[in-house]
Amino acid sequence: MSRTLPDWIDGFMTYTENTEPAELFRFWTAISCVASVLQRKCYAPWGTLTFYPNLYILLVGPSGSRKGTAMGPGYQLLTDIGIKLSAEATTLQALIRRLKNTNYTDVDPVTGEMQFHASMTIWSEEFTVFLGYQNKEMISALCNWYDCRPTWTYETNNVGIDEIIGVWVNIIGATTPKLIHSSLPLDAIGGGLTSRIILMYEPRKGKTVVLPLQTQEELRLYDGLKADLERIHLLRGRFRYTKKFLDIWSDWYTQAEHNPPFSDERFDGYIDRRPTHVMKLSMIMSASHSDDMIVSEVDLERAINAVEVTEVKMPGAFSGLGRSDIAELISSVCAWLVDQGEATITDLMRRFGHDADVPTMQRVLQSLEKQDKIEFIRKDNEPVRLRYRGKKAISD
Repeated sequence: MSRTLPDWIDGFMTYTENTEPAELFRFWTAISCVASVLQRKCYAPWGTLTFYPNLYILLVGPSGSRKGTAMGPGYQLLTDIGIKLSAEATTLQALIRRLKNTNYTDVDPVTGEMQFHASMTIWSEEFTVFLGYQNKEMISALCNWYDCRPTWTYETNNVGIDEIIGVWVNIIGATTPKLIHSSLPLDAIGGGLTSRIILMYEPRKGKTVVLPLQTQEELRLYDGLKADLERIHLLRGRFRYTKKFLDIWSDWYTQAEHNPPFSDERFDGYIDRRPTHVMKLSMIMSASHSDDMIVSEVDLERAINAVEVTEVKMPGAFSGLGRSDIAELISSVCAWLVDQGEATITDLMRRFGHDADVPTMQRVLQSLEKQDKIEFIRKDNEPVRLRYRGKKAISD
């Protein structure tokens, strides 16, 4: 039996085209859906390491940026096919019990061995409510679960020891930059949980949709997405790599190590884990279009592009989180220029004149120029223009 759609992620993007969330939010929601059904029963051996297709994804934007709207179709698809999801808000003890009671048994088609695993997706449109205010115990547990330990134990004074076999936790959540500030102390940014999270930031909704009515074609597409997601859920066992994948991986890994995307201490931990994110994403990209469980160079290139495009706006997730008095303004101006591509200084002051006077804006632009994020375009008898230097969109 063949699949209904050539590629599940592309199909989801088409299905959600007539909605208001930005492309980046919809794209990563689709990725999390595929990860949610692969679970721990799918894996990729890598020397002494084993990668599993779980990701910690956080959609970040101000109120009204349609984060929850982006997540809605994904939630509906997963619940329609019976995937177990966590509660929106919970205590660590309750989450541990739920994870422990999420028992799956699968047979590895390669080794014939029984696999016992506790696979669960945390799906939270208010992630900082889920996480709690500087909840160190919850943060520590989520950090431990990211690497999918064979066993994980938790000891309490009253209950005793809880042991979970085959931990696998996948996360997609949404929040605002301000709530990140309140839930995570400044000293925690850069390592720990934030190093394990792929942050995607959008300052506003993608577009205005006056009549978000579903067509018959979209309803048929939903049925195809549901059927194919159930088929992806049947995948189990080991992912294999093509030789071309290994060649491109070697080149990219070496290049990435010497050319990190940020020179910002807030992303030091993320940069260290960036290859892990790409490897996990490559498995998800493969499963999105094929049942063969072979990760090719096309899957790797798509994963790398997804990460690099997301990194363009990623600093906006930490808007204002820094010791500089213009940290928030720098992030806001950068995010605005990403959307505009080019703009005059007059356009810029019209947009941000209520936040900064001319001398302050000059400091902002000097900072962005020194970071090689913008360039000044000067032509005779024309106003000076600002041009953003960055990546193209996912769909380009």
